[in-house]
Amino acid sequence: MIDVRRAAQRYPGGEPGTGIETAHAFSFGPHYDPGNLRFATLIACNEERLAPGAGFTEHPHSHTEIVTWVARGELTHEDSAGHTTVVRPGDVQWLSAGDGVRHIERNAGPEPLVFVQMWLLPLEPGGTPAYDVVRGLADESPYPLPRAGAALHVRRPGPGERAGVPDASAAYLHVVHGTVTLGDETLHPGDSARLTETRGLTLRAGPDAAAEILIWEFPTMAG
Repeated sequence: MIDVRRAAQRYPGGEPGTGIETAHAFSFGPHYDPGNLRFATLIACNEERLAPGAGFTEHPHSHTEIVTWVARGELTHEDSAGHTTVVRPGDVQWLSAGDGVRHIERNAGPEPLVFVQMWLLPLEPGGTPAYDVVRGLADESPYPLPRAGAALHVRRPGPGERAGVPDASAAYLHVVHGTVTLGDETLHPGDSARLTETRGLTLRAGPDAAAEILIWEFPTMAG
């Protein structure tokens, strides 16, 4: 089954007056939707837009796996475990909150920042916080997230090119750049698709521009 959710269906959030605009794909904060709490272990897929100088002040997380993908600009990350990193387009950042961690996220650069942040539930709560950054994640190298029973893939088909979708019990697609077709559906930036028990699917980029798509692969829907 293919369940498409459009960018316009996302819940608006953030604090626009401070330069932070957020679009939530799942029930989040005051936007409570009991029918849209999670997909497999994925509980948030937030599109974040930060103006130069804007950011999230220090705040806590626990029992959450946080994966961040920068679409445009540079994200500065600092956390209570001593990590200070600048994350750029093509990098994947993972923060495992474990029993508890605090962090800061901000746009310290001169250009607008756009990033996608995804939260997943760990299969086992607690544990020691952990952190990792992979620079320039390649299409053929999925990023495994065993603590959440998932793996992240990126696909970057050129204009008119095809790219495969992993065969899995469940998969979640998010379009970062470009336009792609999936079956009979055309997906645009910010659109997503939730796939269950599908096999042999391919994506095709539009004829005029390359595309970039994030795909979460879940071997099982259980979480």
